[in-house]
Amino acid sequence: MISVDGLTVEFGGTTLFKDISFAINDKDRIALMGKNGAGKSTLLKIIAGNKTPTRGKVSAPKDAVIAYLPQHLLTTDSRTVFEEAAQAFAHIQEMEREIAALNEQLTTRTDYESAGYYDLIEQVSALSEKFYSMAETNYDAEVEKILMGLGFVREDFTRPTSEFSGGWRMRLELAKILLQKPDLILLDEPTNHMDIESIQWFEDFLINSAKAVIVISHDRAFVDNITTRTIEVTMGRIYDYKVNYSTYLGLRKERREQQQKQFDEQQKFIGENQDFIERFKGTYSKTNQVQSRVKMLEKLTLVEIDEEDTSALRLRFPPSPRSGSYPLIVEGLSKCYGDHLVFANASFGIERGERVAFVGKNGEGKSTLVKSIMGEQGFTGKLTLGHNTMIGYFAQNEASLLNEELTVFQTIDDVAKGDIRAKIKDLLGAFMFGGDDWTKKVKVLSGGERTRLAMIKLLLEPVNLLILDEPTNHLDLKTKDILKSALQNYDGTLILVSHDRDFLDGLADKVFEFGNKQIRQHLGDIQSFLARKKLDTLRELERNVR
Repeated sequence: MISVDGLTVEFGGTTLFKDISFAINDKDRIALMGKNGAGKSTLLKIIAGNKTPTRGKVSAPKDAVIAYLPQHLLTTDSRTVFEEAAQAFAHIQEMEREIAALNEQLTTRTDYESAGYYDLIEQVSALSEKFYSMAETNYDAEVEKILMGLGFVREDFTRPTSEFSGGWRMRLELAKILLQKPDLILLDEPTNHMDIESIQWFEDFLINSAKAVIVISHDRAFVDNITTRTIEVTMGRIYDYKVNYSTYLGLRKERREQQQKQFDEQQKFIGENQDFIERFKGTYSKTNQVQSRVKMLEKLTLVEIDEEDTSALRLRFPPSPRSGSYPLIVEGLSKCYGDHLVFANASFGIERGERVAFVGKNGEGKSTLVKSIMGEQGFTGKLTLGHNTMIGYFAQNEASLLNEELTVFQTIDDVAKGDIRAKIKDLLGAFMFGGDDWTKKVKVLSGGERTRLAMIKLLLEPVNLLILDEPTNHLDLKTKDILKSALQNYDGTLILVSHDRDFLDGLADKVFEFGNKQIRQHLGDIQSFLARKKLDTLRELERNVR
């Protein structure tokens, strides 16, 4: 059992949460819920040992392995996929080196009767016993099984990690975690970059093979499928429900209704007593009663109603300068990574004002094409930007590229130019960053807050070709709807990379399907595209693409 005891986190005069305690038992599968900025990711980092609380502690058995998958990560590019995954067993290789070093000491030392020599023998024996019990496992087979379960194919094993998108790197980090067989897995938005097959495999793994799990996710179906317990972080405290997410929502609604009822009754009680005190405070015969009621009100514990997330993002893109008739023209475009062909002979034009969705399985070239458009990587063929094309680009890992040591205000102040500088505070307010948030450093922000901050940059200069690569990752349902509404009112050309059918519905009037080394165009919106493909969801498309 792992226990969280009296955790308190304070920074900048603000208390994120105070004196929270709970136990994590074997086979617990916990959904950690709460509004953006409530402290969910901070709590995970503390349990993982990556962050220190102001007060309180996390206690775990000595040999317990706690593995943490953050929202944003940076991986080395010096290894192949297989070598990187095998880093999960680096501790075993280190143990082997340690045994060899100790054996070398035993060979060279001559004080055979000394206490130090006997200590060395005991160390070698204990380490060797531990090493040989671990070494019986076929690690290559374990690595292969996990990598293929997460969607990699054998041809990927020898490819360098530098050839893979952020989503695939996230899966690689996840593979390393699963290979460690940890006692507790901490997951912060793990499904953002996964296709349906990988999510289904991952769900089965967590349900049938994992020990304890705590997950933060805006993927309701995933959370409902894997969790049996829900911990809500709100107003600096927690509520612990022994139910899955959907059942928790109903219980939370009942809790708030009960709180409201108790609050209303208490306010009525306080009002009646305050009226009595005011009416009789100068009446000698009522002095004792007045004083008694004053003391009673002073000692009264006020009923609090847990906060509802009533904040509202006000998002509107500035008017677009007029571009040429075709902001983007692609002719015979191909992209390879070494011997690996991503797509070949792509030819198309995107007209001014068109709204295009890029859909398909991960790894089929959606982000690769976007990076080619942005000039971030080479290709063969021809790619032409039209007259006066001005691009606004939100990358898949945009939020992770922010300087963590800057404050919220500095992040925007450093890039704002001209008249907009006088409106930075208004802009931050429109994105739900109040005055208390301006001095917060980026490193303390939640994933959703980072994404909102990164998105502000798109509004600093007018653009006429807006390219968004998975913009809804880390955004809650409410913020997704607000972004969608702003994009519906955007008057420029739009390219959207997303696997979220509900988000794309009503946004795209043309679909580019990536698969089988080709890019195919489909006229019509996402619903008509899925109907023609006889699919219900984009997840099914990802499953069927080969």
